[in-house]
Amino acid sequence: MLGFLLRLLPFWVREPLLIAVGSALGVRLAYLAARDHDQGAAGFAVMFLVFTAIRVHVVLRALRARRNPPPAAPAEGAAVDGAAQARAGAEPPPGPGTPQKEPHVWGQAVAAVALVGALVAAVWAAPHVLPSSDDSTRQPASCPAREHKELPQAYKLTPGASTGDELCKALNRPDLAQLLGTPGETATTVSATSNTAPLTGEKVASPETEVRFGTYTVHLSAAYNQMSTAQYVKLMKFGNEQDIKTLTVLGRPAVLASDHTMKINIRLGTGGSPRPVEQGPLARTLTVALDQKDRGGYYEIAVWSTSGALPDDSVLLGIAGRVLPAIADRPAR
Repeated sequence: MLGFLLRLLPFWVREPLLIAVGSALGVRLAYLAARDHDQGAAGFAVMFLVFTAIRVHVVLRALRARRNPPPAAPAEGAAVDGAAQARAGAEPPPGPGTPQKEPHVWGQAVAAVALVGALVAAVWAAPHVLPSSDDSTRQPASCPAREHKELPQAYKLTPGASTGDELCKALNRPDLAQLLGTPGETATTVSATSNTAPLTGEKVASPETEVRFGTYTVHLSAAYNQMSTAQYVKLMKFGNEQDIKTLTVLGRPAVLASDHTMKINIRLGTGGSPRPVEQGPLARTLTVALDQKDRGGYYEIAVWSTSGALPDDSVLLGIAGRVLPAIADRPAR
């Protein structure tokens, strides 16, 4: 359809229009290819520029033909007709050197210039009016789509146990980056699982979710076991946890501690790291009991960064104050 409409346009309107389109797109794609190091965009830029060069050559050849028209061959009996016209006093027809008058030449030129100007203005104004691809990549990541598969039996045995999807909806808040002290960032990766605790025979529900930013990573998990926060603090003292501090959060017993995360390396073939599990960056963890009476089970909020920098404890307390109330409490046993 577009090709048919272009063929209906006069030559001196159609060709400048094609040259303007080809040059504008070619230059734009060449700029994007140089900025993003995109070979595909570079190939399209070359194609449009070559197309434009061909159209320019066609226009230049047409201009030369208009300026230097070929001499017309004398028709048979032209001398006799000329003598007869001279006798009759008629005006001789224009010779081959006399330029033919072509109607609407100036109108076509003005229309071509107007179309070219409008098209160039639209091409260069489009990035400022339409959303660019850079803006679309800044959209925060969302919680993964819920898979319609049966939950482990542990979630049926624990009334009110939250799933990984429910934890994800509570943690992946629009103001989470602001709570972390990095309001300009957006979530790049979000994950959630509804697993069970290891070494429990799949009898203890242990959902978890993780939201990753450019600076920090936030991990939220729940353990629906019989271990109280007080027992958990005693267990921490036998481990490598640092800076242990007990406190109360939302009226529940809680504890702050620091420990290193684990870095798992997956080796493909003969290459890769010789150690499949290594020590990761230091994380600051806030553990909060499921209820005020501390009858077993807890939530854990851990924050870490690849640089090793840890946020202030007030950051974890602020996240807990916003996230934990959004999680459905387990009914009292």
